[in-house]
Amino acid sequence: MRGFRVAFYAFAVDVGVSLGVFMLALAAISFAARVLTGKDIAWNRGDVWVVVAYAVWGFIYFAYSWAAGGRTAGMALFGVRVVRDDGTDASGRRAVVRTLAFPLSFLFLGLGFAGILVGGRRRALHDVIAGTAVIYSWDVKAARLRFLSRG
Repeated sequence: MRGFRVAFYAFAVDVGVSLGVFMLALAAISFAARVLTGKDIAWNRGDVWVVVAYAVWGFIYFAYSWAAGGRTAGMALFGVRVVRDDGTDASGRRAVVRTLAFPLSFLFLGLGFAGILVGGRRRALHDVIAGTAVIYSWDVKAARLRFLSRG
């Protein structure tokens, strides 16, 4: 159960971070448009292009984070990271495949995440498809504990 909780909390943080950055970008665009044209832009989540832009931003956020360092902001906070099946760093290709397969884990009431709870290797559907696994990165946790103990 611990792995599932950590994955859930990390994902919740990532949704908050990615949504916050996206909203800041929309605010910056609105401000620039108001300064340059004198007109306000009305953002509406019902606008198809806003939904598409957020989906593209979400893809970039997750794929780039997993490809560049094996972790998103939420994963770094909880001391976990994505690696290949053999424990080596995840490649950009695997990060893209994992990002594209990620929504599949939510199908059928999140059944794709059941592997985290009951699977022998504790991998979700998107990890199986991408050939990746999520591991605890103890060096991150140890560094955080050392920092907290200095207080």
